[in-house]
Amino acid sequence: MEELEKDIENKITELDPRAELIALEKEGPDGLRIFVDHPDGVDLGLCERVTRQLAELSSEYSLEVSSPGLDRPLTRPSHYQRFLGSTVRVRTREKIEGRKSFTGRLAAADEHAVSVEDDSGHHEIPLEIVHRSNLVPEFSEVSP
Repeated sequence: MEELEKDIENKITELDPRAELIALEKEGPDGLRIFVDHPDGVDLGLCERVTRQLAELSSEYSLEVSSPGLDRPLTRPSHYQRFLGSTVRVRTREKIEGRKSFTGRLAAADEHAVSVEDDSGHHEIPLEIVHRSNLVPEFSEVSP
């Protein structure tokens, strides 16, 4: 899967150097869900171009290309750094302080760990044990 991810990442970069593979998920035995992002946003046109760029994979896989959405996955140190101050949910493979799930404000991030602050305090989470993490959408209330 790692080799496939690298191949897809390279093909997306060939298509548009500013486009980025955010996450690759295997769906069933022959499906791939590909999340892409772009500084100008992700629209249907970009998803179609990425799908065409990856056409050779369609003989082995069914492809679904989409934007990362409001609950955007965070998969690289640069993603965490970009969203400092945002609300995140980080799930770990191993327990830290008796927990495997942390939801709170992303306080710090570097190449090795992230820090999440919640009502119970400040939690340092090594990236090597992160199973999955994403932004938690925050909606502001609109006055009538």
